[in-house]
Amino acid sequence: MLALLDHLRSLGLSGASAKDALQSGKVYLNGIPTGDAGRQVDPAAVALRPNAPRLIPGKDLFIVFRDPHLAVVWKPAGMLSVPAPRAGGHKNAVGYAGKILGGESVVVHRLDEDTSGLLLVARNEQVAVKLKSLIERHEVDRRYLAIVAGRFGATPRRVESLLIRDRGDGLRGTAPPAEPGCLPDPTGKKAVTHLHGVEELGPTATLVEARLETGRTHQVRIHCAESRHPILGDPLYASRPIAQRSPRLALHAASLAFVHPITAEPLRFVAPLADDLEQLRRRLLRDDGPPRGLRR
Repeated sequence: MLALLDHLRSLGLSGASAKDALQSGKVYLNGIPTGDAGRQVDPAAVALRPNAPRLIPGKDLFIVFRDPHLAVVWKPAGMLSVPAPRAGGHKNAVGYAGKILGGESVVVHRLDEDTSGLLLVARNEQVAVKLKSLIERHEVDRRYLAIVAGRFGATPRRVESLLIRDRGDGLRGTAPPAEPGCLPDPTGKKAVTHLHGVEELGPTATLVEARLETGRTHQVRIHCAESRHPILGDPLYASRPIAQRSPRLALHAASLAFVHPITAEPLRFVAPLADDLEQLRRRLLRDDGPPRGLRR
């Protein structure tokens, strides 16, 4: 492993040329544009594509995969997944994908506006129905990376709850236990998240992987917060000091795997931690001390 900038220099690029390549979207890590010169990388995972279209890594939407039936896109933080009824709500990932792909694009699932990473888009309504059915049958493996507060530990956790739209303070959350002899809240929807620690980032934060079994609105954010490990930068479910530790929600849709509903081909896509979150990860390690082994 070596710094990405050092690897580019080993390919014969000058410092200025390497910087320009990084800033203009010509450097790819595992197939995703990156502008983060300080990343530690496996050179085999890096590709220099001088003829690739210019874009701003981490800011512009990028098509990771496309065929006549579906597409997988990399959505930047700060971009809506779908149109919203507010000012600027027309600027959304599914709409942009349709413009780039030159045809219809249909939402299959969503990412929060401040979440970066992989988003699955159908290219017609018929395929959308099939993809939504895969998701409902839990046949799409969706995994997130989150930087959470505290030491999470090495023991995997399965978090299950009934999520409701208003837990009493206007926010979504887990329904309180039903009173004896009473039925659970009928509006509650079952939500299951599998969490495990990936890397301890000093004494006050942990990089965690979250695998969705269901896909409810804010599910990962709520389950992390209710597990006493809120996501850094979360303005809704974290305390103000924890929310202020990251310039944005430290949540990234890192992996999608499923069987293509038309061709039956197994597909898997992995997006490295977004540049800004990777830089946050390194800053936490630098400021809070060296990583320690996850403890059970």
